[in-house]
Amino acid sequence: MNIWNSLTLAFKGGGERSQPPLGRSYIGTYGGASFSGDTPFSYEGQVREAYVNNAVAQRAVRIVAEGVGGAPLASMGDDIAPLVNAISAGQSLLETIAAHLLLHGNSYVQVMCGPDDQPVELFALRPDRITIEPDEKGWPAAYAYRAGEHQTRFAALDAMGRPAIIHIKAFHPTDDHYGLGCLGAAAKAVAVHNAAAHWNKALLDNAARPSGALVFDPGPDGSVLSADQFDRLKAEMEASFAGSGNAGRPMLLEGGLKWQSMSMTPADMDFVALKAVAAREIALAFGVPPMLLGLPGDNSYANYREANRALWRLTILPLAGKILDGLSGALGAWWDDVGLTVDRDQIPALSEDRERLWKQVSAADFLSPEEKRAMLGVE
Repeated sequence: MNIWNSLTLAFKGGGERSQPPLGRSYIGTYGGASFSGDTPFSYEGQVREAYVNNAVAQRAVRIVAEGVGGAPLASMGDDIAPLVNAISAGQSLLETIAAHLLLHGNSYVQVMCGPDDQPVELFALRPDRITIEPDEKGWPAAYAYRAGEHQTRFAALDAMGRPAIIHIKAFHPTDDHYGLGCLGAAAKAVAVHNAAAHWNKALLDNAARPSGALVFDPGPDGSVLSADQFDRLKAEMEASFAGSGNAGRPMLLEGGLKWQSMSMTPADMDFVALKAVAAREIALAFGVPPMLLGLPGDNSYANYREANRALWRLTILPLAGKILDGLSGALGAWWDDVGLTVDRDQIPALSEDRERLWKQVSAADFLSPEEKRAMLGVE
């Protein structure tokens, strides 16, 4: 497509379709954040550092994803309920979609149909293997799935306008095709938290003794160590005192030598507070109250109850609503009036809110019994 066609599509809408043209951003999935050597740019590297090697990030993702996967759903049709609640290839559909949205920002669900051309299974594909192929105006025309040397191409819509891939994405302010995950926002905090854990492990291997240096006192005559003396001293230090196996071994210093500590102690670094702040930033990036992750704070029963309620209100329910709305919109091509919603009456963390609503509605004397039942969602 030449430049004149591009300008025509941009200003005239292409003639056939009224959608505006879209463009692929070159900022990337992580919103243009800069990464150092401790925060890898690739998605696999970020997942390895955050989800695989970091306990705080992994627990935060699992709390939200398992909450979405275990959220009670309102009554569905006999055809839709098995698709949403099924365990496909060992994975829970809703839990896997939620984890992909948190980590990658995109979730792709393959709709597999049976001989009667009706959906029989929904399977969540790995988002890092999916590439969107746009048409001449930038709208998704197909999805390419690559696993090793194998590649499968799915058309965005079939001849009857039904999707083969359900794409659910988080909001990305600079990209028209791909969503924005939480890994980029948590990358720096994850790097700090992992570095603190590595430093703590190295310090424990050294018997909790900070490193230092041997200082030679030349004395009044200004003498220095000869080359042979320096090499011998260095070899003795490496053989007898370096490494975790020699931690805590007493050191015998000859005349003119003294030990001087050169590194900061954990108290000087405010190590506990540094690691706790990094853990709180990780929890903030994934929308989990730090108290639910066992981080230091005002851990009382009342505060924990409020934190659990905030988790459902601010994180789990909005994410579950986005996922269920995406599935409902796509499955509506096969069934009419597909409505997938969370049954809030069955959520224990929100029982106090529901009880307060019932009391308020029951005390409203100006409402009729039918109006009260309608407000409470009771048939």
